Amino acid sequence: MKLIDGRYELEHVPLARGGMGDVWLGRDVRLDREIAVKFLRFPNGVPDEALIRRFDRESRITARLEHPGVPAVYDVGVHEDRPYMVMQRVHGVSVADLVAEQGPLPVGWAAAIAAQVCAVLVAAHAAALVHRDLKPSNLMLEPDGAVKVLDFGLAVAPTLTDYSTITHTHQSLGTPAYMAPEQAEAGTSEAATDLYALGCTLHEMLTGEWVFRAPTSFSLMMKQVKDTPPPLRSLRPDAPAELERLILDLLEKRPQDRPAGADAVHRRLLPFVTGLGPLPGALHPAGTLSSARLYAGVLAEIPDNPDGTSHDPIDPDMLLLSRHLATAIMSPEWRQVIRQADPSVAGLLHDLAVRDLPVPIVDFELAGTSHRAALAWPERKVAVLPPSQPWTADRAEAFIAAGWDARPANTWTAEGLARRIAG
Repeated sequence: MKLIDGRYELEHVPLARGGMGDVWLGRDVRLDREIAVKFLRFPNGVPDEALIRRFDRESRITARLEHPGVPAVYDVGVHEDRPYMVMQRVHGVSVADLVAEQGPLPVGWAAAIAAQVCAVLVAAHAAALVHRDLKPSNLMLEPDGAVKVLDFGLAVAPTLTDYSTITHTHQSLGTPAYMAPEQAEAGTSEAATDLYALGCTLHEMLTGEWVFRAPTSFSLMMKQVKDTPPPLRSLRPDAPAELERLILDLLEKRPQDRPAGADAVHRRLLPFVTGLGPLPGALHPAGTLSSARLYAGVLAEIPDNPDGTSHDPIDPDMLLLSRHLATAIMSPEWRQVIRQADPSVAGLLHDLAVRDLPVPIVDFELAGTSHRAALAWPERKVAVLPPSQPWTADRAEAFIAAGWDARPANTWTAEGLARRIAG
């Protein structure tokens, strides 16, 4: 056993060696708890200031992200001129190893893992941090089914001055098989960059294969930039069409065409988190009590809103129509509508997409006359009219007489429209 700083007792050999460091398992003899210690490794054996700064940044970023899905950082130090970081030990299997051992995962488990990653990304993105290297080998599935997101070593904080972006000639800026087009082509990253990597990861969990394959890293990166990803169901016919649509949305080439945020992706994944059966060798046996699930089960019952009400109350007669708007507007037909719509209409649709609301139509009848709206909900007699259409007194009176609430798009707010649709 090797003793570090008179406190950290490490095992004889490292658990893993990577391009940037070694991870050792051990014990904190002072507090009598299991730990994992990550040492920075210099490629040429010579201390490198840029790598030291990056390692220091990783420790501070990880420590700052206080989230159940991120391993806790306990301490940092230097031993024999090598910086190290003491972290919470994570028991479990990496998602990369899980897929390698078991093949494509059940839909429910793939969605469950991806949804937990979304929860971590919500916290990271709220702190203006982009992971930049999200992939199956950086995800650990614990025996109780919880997921930990590892290795924030490439994370950037583009809006924070205290976490500088480091560029170095031999520094990898991601992994080509999971690299978003903007990352591969221009070296830029934003929250949507992580969503692209999540799409690649979700595709791999469900098919056992990368989205793209190529003989070299460069050609693989160019495929990410230029090639169309294969539809999920061409490789996994039993996959739900809505899940295929979500993955294709995550893999859109332009960041602005991907889902609005990790929270929106989380919402779209939740309906598929069902049938979570055993994963042999990865999970505790069925019936094993999990204190984490007990704790999380209570939290799940607490409403997101302080007053305990939903943003989107839905009457019983609308239940069959609910939970479809976010999925519907991701279809090619609705994407065409959005592209052709006035910016005020497109903005309303994007803001409404994260809510559980029925799908609008664009053509409807009023007093026997056909009308064309930007968006309309006949069951609620609500319409959003294109700003380009003249809004005359006669037209307003016709809608009022028929009991409709119809207004030009630039006079609606998303919040007001959602309340009106929900009744």
